[in-house]
Amino acid sequence: MRKALLAAVAAALVIVSMMPALSANARTGAGDAPDYSRKKCWYQIPDITKEVDTFYIYSTEYIESSFSEGSPDYAPLDNLEMKMGALGEYVTNASVYEDSTNVFVPYYRQAGLRFAGEVAERTGSIDAAISGIPYADITAALDCYFTKYNHGRPFIIAGHSQGSAMVKYVLKNYFKEHPDYYKRMVAAYAIGYSVTKEDLKENPHLKFATGECDTGVIVSWNTEGKKNVEENARNRALLPDAISINPLSWRLDETYAPASKNLGSLVLNEKAGRYEIANIGADAQVNLARGVIVTNAKAAPMALTDFFGPQSFHDDDYTFYYNNIKDNVAKRIAAYNE
Repeated sequence: MRKALLAAVAAALVIVSMMPALSANARTGAGDAPDYSRKKCWYQIPDITKEVDTFYIYSTEYIESSFSEGSPDYAPLDNLEMKMGALGEYVTNASVYEDSTNVFVPYYRQAGLRFAGEVAERTGSIDAAISGIPYADITAALDCYFTKYNHGRPFIIAGHSQGSAMVKYVLKNYFKEHPDYYKRMVAAYAIGYSVTKEDLKENPHLKFATGECDTGVIVSWNTEGKKNVEENARNRALLPDAISINPLSWRLDETYAPASKNLGSLVLNEKAGRYEIANIGADAQVNLARGVIVTNAKAAPMALTDFFGPQSFHDDDYTFYYNNIKDNVAKRIAAYNE
């Protein structure tokens, strides 16, 4: 579903790149702020069966409708496209945390793809698009989560794409203001958006992972094919001096990890209408110069070439390495509990 929506707006992104700078009267209306004491403002509030939680922030799902005439910059909480996208992303991404944690997922008024594209075109990142309404919603959800639902348990914070940009923003700001919460963080999985050397330098309380079992750290990567690297293609999820850790070896250097180290990718069986674990040759190697993971996986790249380059696997950052992430979550929790 998500790939079909992305393909539908590929042509629209060409228009975005030619649009003038936004005026002060940008269309920001997105309805009332959510009240996270109400269950309808959450995609999921789980039954508590595990000793660790995950707070998951979904990626840009306000896609096709964000290009409609008069559409707001931020999705109203009842935007059907966003809510359906969040459901699909739970299956492909957030479910990886289910075996080891209780997974909480708030709805939030996220930046639409059109608006995020405009901001990225103008500034080089989407920070200015997420620092207002989306950040206010997510911090309100975190306040509710910590005061009403967490009850002192260790936690993981995770996301993908815009969700991971938000994870990084929360790490820089919210957890700096709440060190009592931050000390219980097992890890932050900010997958599919860049964490940079500058981020770490400017925020000394943040640490990037150096192996498969360290805790209180950030785990991040962006996945590309060789063509993106060879063409030095523009990728909106990729920032200068990005850092990626290899999801098969959990190393930061360029040591190649063959597909034989892959414990299983999550693949849609279109005939059966369900996702299955399969081997698609998803190997992994860090490219230090570009700050990405390069793979030879047998899969079609993203359709949004103007946004992510000719051979980006942005939509598969989780699915290519699904079982390895699941295994890593369990290992980091075990290390935290030692």
